Amino acid sequence: MGSYFVGEVTVVDVTPSVRGADLVDLTVTLWCENGLPGAERVWDLLRTGRLNSVGLWHGLAPADRRAWLSVALMSRGYRRQGQSDAPAGRVFTLDGRHIVDEDSFYCALGEAVDGPGGYFGWNLDALDDCLCGGWGATVPFTLHWDSSAVSRERLAEVVETADRDVPLFDLLLEILAERGARVVLR
Repeated sequence: MGSYFVGEVTVVDVTPSVRGADLVDLTVTLWCENGLPGAERVWDLLRTGRLNSVGLWHGLAPADRRAWLSVALMSRGYRRQGQSDAPAGRVFTLDGRHIVDEDSFYCALGEAVDGPGGYFGWNLDALDDCLCGGWGATVPFTLHWDSSAVSRERLAEVVETADRDVPLFDLLLEILAERGARVVLR
């Protein structure tokens, strides 16, 4: 279903196993860069087949939205097995009502492009990568951004770029346009 790179394993406890006299049970802690607290709930939704309707991320706290995105990324290959990108010219609808910060934007965009639990970036660089293909959509495509005025208000954080400071909402529009996505604000 997904995988993480484990960089460190620490044995916390060793006890005789009930499965056999020559066996022991280990309790370990794992360090992995992308294994975020809160991801267990999302993995359980995926494992049990309940990651099957839009909006399951709407009520999540900010840290849990980040964990949601990490699972969306790590499970992407499993969830998209054998599926090609949507063909160029496709129209996607982004529901902006629940976009309250940058992570919720990526949750909503992933859902718009790849369905419930979908992934289409989790930072500006990843969004740019996704727009190059292989992540569910082929440019050029059209993105109908519903409730965009609400999103604009909530994505007003100023981002420092190499040559200027720009509101996050405007920067997202620029990245989408530069890669061939036509955005219709509604």
